Amino acid sequence: MRLTKRKMKLLNRSAAALLALSSSAMGAAHAQQSAGAPAPDGEAASDVQKVVVTARRREESLQDVPVSVTAFSADQLSKQATPDVTALALALPNTTLKASRATNSTLTAFIRGVGQADPLAGFESGVGIYIDDIYLARPQGAVADIYDVERIEVLRGPQGTLYGRNTIGGAVKYVTRKLGSKPDLRLRATAGTYGQIEGVATASTPVTDTVRIGGTVARFKRDGFGTNLYTGAENYDKDVTALRLSAEFTPTEDLFIRIAADGTRDDSNPKNGHRLTVGRTSGAPVLDNEFDTRANLTQALGHDQEVKAYGVSALVEYRFNDQFSAKSITASRKDKSWAPIDFDALPTVDMEVPALYKNKQFSQEFQLTYTGERLQGVAGVYYMDANAYNKFDTILAATPGVATSFPTSTFTSGDIDTKAWAAYFDGSYNITDGLSLSLGGRYTVDERTASIFRQIYFGLGGTPEMGNPGALLVRTDTDFRNGTLKRKDKKFTPRVAVNYKLNSDHNVYASYSEGFKGGGFDPRLNMVGTRLSEAQARAGYEPETIETYELGLKSAFNGGRITTNAAVFYSDYKDVQIPGSVAIDTNGDGRDDSFAGVTTNAGKAKIKGAELEAVANLTRDFMVAGMVSYIDADYKEYFVGGVNVADQRFFQNTPKRSANLRANYDIAMPLLGRNGKLSLIGSASYKDAIHQFEYASVLDEGSYTLYDASIVWTRADGKIRAGIHGKNLSDERYKTAGYFFPTLGAEGTLTAFYGNPRTVSATLEYRF
Repeated sequence: MRLTKRKMKLLNRSAAALLALSSSAMGAAHAQQSAGAPAPDGEAASDVQKVVVTARRREESLQDVPVSVTAFSADQLSKQATPDVTALALALPNTTLKASRATNSTLTAFIRGVGQADPLAGFESGVGIYIDDIYLARPQGAVADIYDVERIEVLRGPQGTLYGRNTIGGAVKYVTRKLGSKPDLRLRATAGTYGQIEGVATASTPVTDTVRIGGTVARFKRDGFGTNLYTGAENYDKDVTALRLSAEFTPTEDLFIRIAADGTRDDSNPKNGHRLTVGRTSGAPVLDNEFDTRANLTQALGHDQEVKAYGVSALVEYRFNDQFSAKSITASRKDKSWAPIDFDALPTVDMEVPALYKNKQFSQEFQLTYTGERLQGVAGVYYMDANAYNKFDTILAATPGVATSFPTSTFTSGDIDTKAWAAYFDGSYNITDGLSLSLGGRYTVDERTASIFRQIYFGLGGTPEMGNPGALLVRTDTDFRNGTLKRKDKKFTPRVAVNYKLNSDHNVYASYSEGFKGGGFDPRLNMVGTRLSEAQARAGYEPETIETYELGLKSAFNGGRITTNAAVFYSDYKDVQIPGSVAIDTNGDGRDDSFAGVTTNAGKAKIKGAELEAVANLTRDFMVAGMVSYIDADYKEYFVGGVNVADQRFFQNTPKRSANLRANYDIAMPLLGRNGKLSLIGSASYKDAIHQFEYASVLDEGSYTLYDASIVWTRADGKIRAGIHGKNLSDERYKTAGYFFPTLGAEGTLTAFYGNPRTVSATLEYRF
């Protein structure tokens, strides 16, 4: 925690930048007040609704929490028809949330330059996804459609002293609704372009004075944005079914128990990419429609594409007295995915990967919370036992005109066990009425055991493990079976924060926090092609660490009708884990004939940035909100073959600038003889240029802006809501991911995936 002169200089600059941001926001707020923006008729300042979050494991006003956190209420998500978690990134500073390449349901998440783009076994996300405090160890099935939530909170920066699992970049936290004391039935129906038909039904009822039960069933279906011109199937379609059941028990007023189960099944077609180049051998042209494809791989292990995920959990909360309470969180989750991935997106068998992913996890967490007059805090212990398994074939055609090249099918399996133990605490003490000090710490032990196996077979028919028993074995490249790869990583990570309330409306804070993510093993390890020694393979890749300094100011004006949250941050990021797939030459003839996973620990990186969020209730009926963020993320040490290539490497999925502006205007509008209001909602979201990988490529996307608009009528009692929603109204085509293997196969692979085109939908919600 020692501050060098350079860091002190940077913090001074950061403080100046923060003051500039906050001054700008204050000036805007005062300008709005001086312009005569009237206070809502009959409303006192205290009538403005405060946003309550549980970012520190206790209910607090968003403006009082010395943490960078953004919250989305259920009502806000409903009015804007937010489809899934990835859409939240448009309004979040320095955040990227998107579906991974070739999938509808696997999540790629980055916050402030920290994340994880590879969904294979052995790689943990740098951004934690939590459902009711339950950490999802794997990204499969994490692109969750939004239903049955009370709010969603997004925390930026390392999260280790408050949450069960250590997450180095940030956290996305779903908070579901508790069941009500009266019978409740809610229905939501959606119809839209591309044949979109969706329905969500939620019901709950008390059984006795101390027992309540409830459940939600949801169906999300849509035709494709494009067509597979080879098979005739829809491309980029959606076919998802979801279910959630829960039972809540309150035997006494101090004891609360919730038993919950949920499941999701995704039966969408394979999501295939758009070729950016003409076929090298066939001359197949580039298609006009970015959402069309000509891929021919439709199954993996004889199974259509499918993702199944489900879990059960038990929450027990007990309040000993007004100061002490305890919580137990027990959870078990599993998911399984059949994924036929056609890299080349052509009718020929050129580069295809039929894959199977299986994940399971068990976690147990115990917490003790203290809430006193001046001291508040939480302490806990956490245990997780998780397994991630994947196996796949890489079917690769011969390079034309090369005598030493021949068609191959490579089988790869990776089986990674993770056992994690942790103890953590975080407490804040109110030194005076305005000044408080927070101290936290976490001790983490991550133990990984891996089995990795890789064999090459002759021909394009696949391997015995993936359904072709007659395949001819050429050689075994990697053989670490029976859990022969092992490593254990330990780390203590502290957090210190000071916040001072200048007055009831302005809260300034400064914090220092450390983050840690354990090392592991690349499940695509190729000993032959990458020329690794056995010692190097057994060592695996190292843990990554981050040290983050942050200075923030949270302000309210005009009785809380205008709020601004500003922050500047600086991070030292070391031993950055960068997994990736690269083309390799296994026989030394100068031609790439296979590919392998290569995980690099980039030595050093520096990240600095600024964020500003603001909400202005200019009148009772007119609200304007916005966000602007900036991040400068640079590698300082990135060695390849003993050469520092840091100046040629980039942070992926981290646009330098992001911005969002949205407005809501309410008009009194009686309808069908009932009072109500019509809401006119519009937003514009800007993202700067983005790199898909650590190196520059044609898959990189330039800057773009997305425009959304909604017209929503809500009955005065809130029981009926109807709306029309337009997304990406300018029909912007922007790349979100891709495959880059131009030297492999007969045709070469250079395919891109795109964000959703313009869509229009109508929603109807009814609450009995």
